[in-house]
Amino acid sequence: MQETSLSLDRGASLWRATTGRRVVGIAAFAVLTAIGAFIRIPLPFTPVPITLQTFFVLASGIYLGGRDAALSQVLYLTLGVAGLPVFAGAGGLAHAMGPTGGFLLAFPIAAWLVGSSVKPGDRLARAAFVLIAADVVIFALGATWFAAAMGVGLEGALALAVLPFLPGTVIKTGAALALVVRPPIRR
Repeated sequence: MQETSLSLDRGASLWRATTGRRVVGIAAFAVLTAIGAFIRIPLPFTPVPITLQTFFVLASGIYLGGRDAALSQVLYLTLGVAGLPVFAGAGGLAHAMGPTGGFLLAFPIAAWLVGSSVKPGDRLARAAFVLIAADVVIFALGATWFAAAMGVGLEGALALAVLPFLPGTVIKTGAALALVVRPPIRR
């Protein structure tokens, strides 16, 4: 009986450690996404700034898996809606419902997509396809929301909220891809 008790204690301890690591990972990527929002370059012709948020959205999926990556982005959104200035220097429900709201709402979906489909060590082509698909989700929801919020058509949304951001997206996606596809460690 004592042996069973000992193994249950080890199992409970392992479960708590794993749960603790998950919580830390979720919180860490919520904070990293917020930090990514503060690293921004405003563009004079659009209310959408260039930020590093999407890099951390993709990275959360790579490192946390689908469920926890999505939770990290939901936590990020919750902090912002609660009023913390984590949305590119602003916070609150009004900002979340503004022109960039679609991008923000796409973050948990994109993080889940990456986390459910990509793992460190995956092949380059497969990982690139998934990361690009996640970027498409972010741009599709973001541009659609932007068009409605700003009263511009789809062409206007593409010109103001998608095309100027493609070069940066290529760089951020490439950096995230480097997190997935690593050369083998030599011993």
